[in-house]
Amino acid sequence: MIRSGRFPRAPFRKRAPNLADPRTSMEKIFFYEAFDEEVSALRQCLPKNSDAGFTWKTIQEQGDARPPAALISIRTQSRVPGDWGKMLKGVLTRSQGYDHLAGFRRGSGEDVPCGFLDNYCARAVAEQAAMMMMALLRKFKKQAANFTTFSRNGITGSECRGRRALVAGVGHIGGEIADVVKGLRMEVKGFDIDPKVKDLSYVSLTEGAAWADVIFCALPLTEETRGMMGYHILKGGSAGKIFVNVSRGEISPVEDLKKLLDEGALGGIALDVFPNEDELAGTLRAGAAVANAGAQAWLDLARKENIVFTPHNAFNTSEALKKKASLTVDAMDYFSARGTFPNPVP
Repeated sequence: MIRSGRFPRAPFRKRAPNLADPRTSMEKIFFYEAFDEEVSALRQCLPKNSDAGFTWKTIQEQGDARPPAALISIRTQSRVPGDWGKMLKGVLTRSQGYDHLAGFRRGSGEDVPCGFLDNYCARAVAEQAAMMMMALLRKFKKQAANFTTFSRNGITGSECRGRRALVAGVGHIGGEIADVVKGLRMEVKGFDIDPKVKDLSYVSLTEGAAWADVIFCALPLTEETRGMMGYHILKGGSAGKIFVNVSRGEISPVEDLKKLLDEGALGGIALDVFPNEDELAGTLRAGAAVANAGAQAWLDLARKENIVFTPHNAFNTSEALKKKASLTVDAMDYFSARGTFPNPVP
């Protein structure tokens, strides 16, 4: 059975909570993986006298031997070193997924307070998932390429109305995906161990994958979901279906996806997330893909007309960015007052 992101934990060395009164300004904090627009949004929300540092790099890319502050904030590509556990007061991930922090807590053996953000970008991710699906259905990459010759040969696409969509993982994001594709007049079914969304038919994963023309993956990454959307699940049903993953790359093994694409079981693949994403992102940002066979393979695959890859950017709208910045600063204020986060990592 899939559990909602809870992992078995090694014994931790317990720390006394910080029960100080709320502070007029938060303590020093350092933000990793903060791109330019995010830095601007965070600065607008942070207290004027706050002591905050920023870098667009991950912890690995920055190469810090020690944490630059006792309180740090990351996104999904940073890997917090285990030996930092004794030096950190807290870690906040500016993401809804927190599997990377669960791993840090287990590895460090320290009871470091860790937190995540809840439901700040569900609509943004859902709209991007639908956009990626439509780009594949309408052969958008080839359409754009054909402009130079103004040819319409080979770019006849398909409409959304009447097509069947399975949403695997109907939480905040999956629920919004279902809402968006219903608006496109698609027939929608869901797979989830805890069916909460009303007016949605739920099926088993095997049944839904065999039924669907389009499969959206919005599952959380847990030990149970790792590799779940693999060859035997996606092989069933009609050939040429589309697979869209906006959750975690480890849920859909890349070798399985390539095989399904070669065999024609999948007619298109759209990914905003990738397995071992921290390594892939670092290699591509460094411009070292030519010397890295794995990264080069991703670039080669991305050139195919029935492939759409984006750089884990589905969350990134101006609306979601403002909400994320506000929730981040609220979480830091909460931590300064209580020594824990409003959404603690289990």
